[in-house]
This record gives sequence, structure tokens and C-alpha cells, in this order.
Amino acid sequence: MKTKIALFLGLLFMTNVSFANLKIGIVNMPAVLEKAPQAEKAKKRLEQEFSPRDKQLVAQQKEIESIAKKISKDAPVMSKSQQAKLEKDISIKKRNAQRAQQEFSQDFNARRNEEQGKLQSHIVEVIRSIAKDQSFDLLLTDGVVYAGEQIDVTTQVQQKLAAQPN
Repeated sequence: MKTKIALFLGLLFMTNVSFANLKIGIVNMPAVLEKAPQAEKAKKRLEQEFSPRDKQLVAQQKEIESIAKKISKDAPVMSKSQQAKLEKDISIKKRNAQRAQQEFSQDFNARRNEEQGKLQSHIVEVIRSIAKDQSFDLLLTDGVVYAGEQIDVTTQVQQKLAAQPN
């Protein structure tokens, strides 16, 4: 990122562009992502989509715990074959639950990444729109150590995202 900025500034010097006429701004992407209404909608979509599977995983875990309690409580009065059958059953259920949890995590992460990609693409479109509408020569994101309020357009990006239909 620093080399890109240095290269850009070097090109500006070589082409004799006046810095007085240069309009530069920054966008704080983490702040935009945190406050974008589209991010909240994406989060709700993910919750709605994955909630049934999450509830199923919780139910599986409770069933495993229930069987484990039954084994420890009733072990003295159980036959060895009954105890072995329940232990085998709990072992199978634990394996199935672990596999289901891994699949859930993989599916959730893939969908979350998909939603984040869509949101980031949309935010970049909004940033480009603001840059064109306000005649910015350069808009920077991420990696900015300091930026004065006069060049920070983060609030404008957030306002434009909030004004758009979700």
C-alpha cells in the first residue's frame, strides 16, 4: 500500500500536477462496515438461514449430555450390555455431532464470506460514486495513520449507504 502511494505521488511530481488543486480524501472502512445498514441486514439473513441448524446442533448436544447423565446415574443398576450399548450410542452421537458442527462452521463461514464480499463491493461502488460526484483525485482506505476531518469522507459513505434501499 505504501509503495502504491509513493508511486502515485512520484508520478504526480513527474507530471507537474499542482498539489493545491489535488483533492484527496480517506474512508475508514472498518467504521463503514460497522455502521452500514446493509451489514446488519446481511447478519440477520445469516442468522435466519443458519438458526435452524444451530438449534439442531444444540439439541444434539443436549441429547448426548442426557445419555451421559443416564449412564452415570443408572450405571450401578444397569447390566454390562446395557451400559456398553449406551456408551456406544453416545460415541456415535458425539461423532455425528462433531461432523455436523464442522459442516455447519464451513457452510456458515462460506456464506459469511459471500455476504461480506457483496457488501464490500457495494461499499466500493458507493465510494467511487462519492469520488466522482465530489471530484476527488484520490480516495484512500485502510492503512491511514492520520487524516484531518476535512478529507475524511467516511461519514458521507455511511450516510449514502443508509439512504439506499436495503
